[in-house]
Amino acid sequence: MRAALWLITLFALAAAGAWLAGNNQGTVTLFLFPHRIDLSLNLAFLVVLSVVLLVVLAQRALEAFLALPKRAQRWRLQQKERASHAALLDSMGHLMAGRYLRARKAAEQTLSKETLLLASGVVLDHAVSLRTLAHIMAAEASHALQDKAQRQQHLDQALAQVQASYGAERQTLLEGVQLRAARWSLDDRDAKASLEQLRALPPAAGRRMAAMRLQLKAARLAGQPAQALETASLLAKHRAFSPEAAESLVTRLILELLAQTHDADALLRIWKGLSPGQRLMPLVVAEAALRWLQLGGTAATARNWLHDLWIPMQATPPIWSDAQLLRVVLALEACLPDPEAEDAFVWLSRMESAQQSRPRVGHLQYLAGMLCLRQRLWGKAQSLLGQAVKNLQTPMLQRKAWIALAELAEQRQDPVEAATAWKEAARVSID
Repeated sequence: MRAALWLITLFALAAAGAWLAGNNQGTVTLFLFPHRIDLSLNLAFLVVLSVVLLVVLAQRALEAFLALPKRAQRWRLQQKERASHAALLDSMGHLMAGRYLRARKAAEQTLSKETLLLASGVVLDHAVSLRTLAHIMAAEASHALQDKAQRQQHLDQALAQVQASYGAERQTLLEGVQLRAARWSLDDRDAKASLEQLRALPPAAGRRMAAMRLQLKAARLAGQPAQALETASLLAKHRAFSPEAAESLVTRLILELLAQTHDADALLRIWKGLSPGQRLMPLVVAEAALRWLQLGGTAATARNWLHDLWIPMQATPPIWSDAQLLRVVLALEACLPDPEAEDAFVWLSRMESAQQSRPRVGHLQYLAGMLCLRQRLWGKAQSLLGQAVKNLQTPMLQRKAWIALAELAEQRQDPVEAATAWKEAARVSID
């Protein structure tokens, strides 16, 4: 539509010009004594227009001619600036390709070309960022080459360049340099230096995933499972890992923390600090209960911790791995109530009900038999353990069941059956 309007306007101007020129009878007279020159108005208009155009063109040509030295100088400076940028891009490319010597050389060329620009009196708006990134690329290449002296030198120079900047640019560059330095320290297995550099970050930068990943690795390397667990929980909350990987990582960290705990009160504080989801992780709860008992804690408290796992443990098909199920069963066995315990009847009824509803599940028969053994119900214990040794698939539990049967036979003064049970227990191999 716009093009059509322009076309119509041009046609209208052309028609108006032709009409005015065709019907114009005016003349222009020039008196040049002793001569007289008569010109038509149209010709005089064209002559004046031509002269004006020639003057304008001549003026522009003269300006372009006089501006040639400046343009040549500007072109040379642009070529130097482009060369410095190209050298920085080459450094990044060589670094990604694993050519570390070439990457460092290209980064140093970037710095030298920028120095030439500065000597020429040209100060780039992004000169600080250019020099900082070049020093970081050179330090990164030196780190890959295990040249710590060169790496530290370029790192110091990058920090010095950052101090010369201001505003948001300074904050961004400083955080980037600190994160790089923390990662290099972590690669050097210097967890303490890495954590110190991460603590120097602003709070907002410290909560970024890149910083928290480095903090997690550094805390694990430094043997600080509490801090590593806190960081891993935050990363899992922000979905930095898959659900399976997050659960596995958090589980390992909690187990490390439990293994380093040597006081029952400290273990109780750790348990209270766990989230509801973490208190349902089978390995975590089982190891916490076993560690609690080792540190002199009461079995009633351990049973309360294990209570929430009782329903998931009976799921069909099983939702836990064999290793998880084994640890939970061992934890439950370790804290089975004595006859004098207040909740002895509750747990006896609970286990008998579960075993009767699933009569072919070996670990339920084993737990019910061991509880009956603890409650001095010898006959029922013998019957349940006798069924359990046929259904159990875990060698450790199978051997423990045979040993319990052997002890029951010895208690009944039945040496033949006791010898048979001891022989069966010896045949079970535990890898």
